[in-house]
Amino acid sequence: MTVKRSTPEWLEEAVFYQIYPQSFCDSNGDGIGDINGIISKLDYVKKSGFNALWINPCFDSPFKDAGYDVRNYFKVAARYGTNEDIVRLFDEAHKRGIRVLLDLVPGHTSDKCRWFRQSALPARNRYSDRYIWTDSGWSCPQGYNWVTGNADRNGAYMLNFFLNQPALNYGFNKITDPNWQISYKDKRVKPTLNAMMKVIRFWLDRGADGFRVDMADSLVKNDPDKTATASLWRKVRAMLDRHYPEAVLVSEWCNAPVAVNKAGFHCDFLLNHRGKLTDLAFYRREGNKGTAYFCKSAHVSAREMLQLYLQELAETRGNGYMCPVSGNHDVERLSYFLDESERRVAFVFLLTLPGVPFVYYGDEIGMRYVAQQSKEGGFHRTGSRTPMQWDADLPNLGFSSANKLYLDVDRGADAPCVAQQMRDGGSLWNEVRTLAELRKARPDLHSDGEMTVVQCTDDGVLCYRRGESTFVALNPTDEERVLRVDVGGILFETGSFRRQNGQTLLAPQTAIIFEKQGE
Repeated sequence: MTVKRSTPEWLEEAVFYQIYPQSFCDSNGDGIGDINGIISKLDYVKKSGFNALWINPCFDSPFKDAGYDVRNYFKVAARYGTNEDIVRLFDEAHKRGIRVLLDLVPGHTSDKCRWFRQSALPARNRYSDRYIWTDSGWSCPQGYNWVTGNADRNGAYMLNFFLNQPALNYGFNKITDPNWQISYKDKRVKPTLNAMMKVIRFWLDRGADGFRVDMADSLVKNDPDKTATASLWRKVRAMLDRHYPEAVLVSEWCNAPVAVNKAGFHCDFLLNHRGKLTDLAFYRREGNKGTAYFCKSAHVSAREMLQLYLQELAETRGNGYMCPVSGNHDVERLSYFLDESERRVAFVFLLTLPGVPFVYYGDEIGMRYVAQQSKEGGFHRTGSRTPMQWDADLPNLGFSSANKLYLDVDRGADAPCVAQQMRDGGSLWNEVRTLAELRKARPDLHSDGEMTVVQCTDDGVLCYRRGESTFVALNPTDEERVLRVDVGGILFETGSFRRQNGQTLLAPQTAIIFEKQGE
């Protein structure tokens, strides 16, 4: 089933900034970032060209998985502040024209959640079917991860991810054991979806503009083509369309034709999944050698990178958007894969593509991946979650006045920082800001503008037209390349170029945006 629905107009000009709350700004000196710290930096967000935020989970949690193990969906975690603080964040952001998405975790909770504690009781109660349990403590069928012996209830419970994250029960599509599996259409599992919709309404009523949805495809089990899971999300979308038409759902699905067309999400992330755009553009490696398109020594055509992206773009056009990302809290930072000259060209690409772009906090200044001891289930991802670097002249680079931090900052003498880059007209921060503002100001570059490939050669050159008259040309390689177009009025450039006999010679690692009429 394909959903045909309009999307909120504000997504057309949206440029998102992802904030990992515990690492952004500490306002009270306890070493952990917080809501009031985010509020204090909203002017920075706006000045940087961003008009929308995605904030990683900030709900009450034991923090065994950095907040993705929710204990209470209706309460802000004490280390971040209060419900009143986040309402103030919504208000202050809206005053500046900034929208705010929260992070919704619908597939599982913490095992400390009240719902789970009730579900684990031997006596049947209203929460007995809220999670997935087998009919015996000895029954742990293959195909899923189970915990047994951890409750007095006679059954094993399914995990959705880590050991402390029991799977919420949205039912099964294909029933293989009717003794304990429940159909997703059964009335016994309907309260689970109803409870999640209650969470959504609670925060939208307080000023949130929508949600990024964690593991959005993980709801219904034994659902290989995700048709049952998609049917549940369509119910959520229908509720939003009726009561919150300006609210947005962004899925962590990385399959836009399913997430957008069938499940009804407004947007779907383009993650670093093998063979997807972000992998092929930024992250692809073979051993220690970069083979991604924007690696200057790779010398690869953009053809493979664009093939699936353009196909999915055509399939989803008019229904919703894909979301290209600079990175996120689950992968090594962009700077781990690309040096600064490579990132400068890559940001031109990221911020001129159709769809809704997301920039991970700190990527706009080139923050580095800082390997360190795992924290709150981060493992190797911990190095991408280090504190924001505000000012090299302040203790802890301006993140916090505390002696002990949630995670240590980059202690390198050359650690990139906001204050220093804001003073440097040629900094990466200034490039990202300029591109973000150009994108918002120029309708051709808006989320729904058309994209037509003009040149895509095996030597690495890529040129595409956005809308009627805006062109983007890229030479990510370390050699001069020929663009078979005589460029028009320059709107933006990084690197250099020269015109020659009706063509354009692009210097190594050059990207230009230009206007050309009548093409």
